[in-house]
Amino acid sequence: MATKNSTSSRKSNVAPLRLVKNKIALDVVSALEQLLEGARKGEVTGIAFACTLKRERFFTDVAGTCYTNPSYARGIVAFLSDELADLVHGMDENGIR
Repeated sequence: MATKNSTSSRKSNVAPLRLVKNKIALDVVSALEQLLEGARKGEVTGIAFACTLKRERFFTDVAGTCYTNPSYARGIVAFLSDELADLVHGMDENGIR
């Protein structure tokens, strides 16, 4: 007597795997393009930055006048820190500003 496979007639509740394209942060691309344009015109003379990467990684660096004048760069970074604190404190418990 032949037996019927009990799983062959059931539908699986597991969705098939799909490839997800990398999301491009268009605001980041725009900001970098503006900085590059300013640097090419000689308007941007230095930079101090923190860059976030995938998998919760990051890196920081300085160049130009931010490298040659680190005291000035520290002041700029402190100002950025204040702006970030304002963003944090302006959010509700769900992270919405």
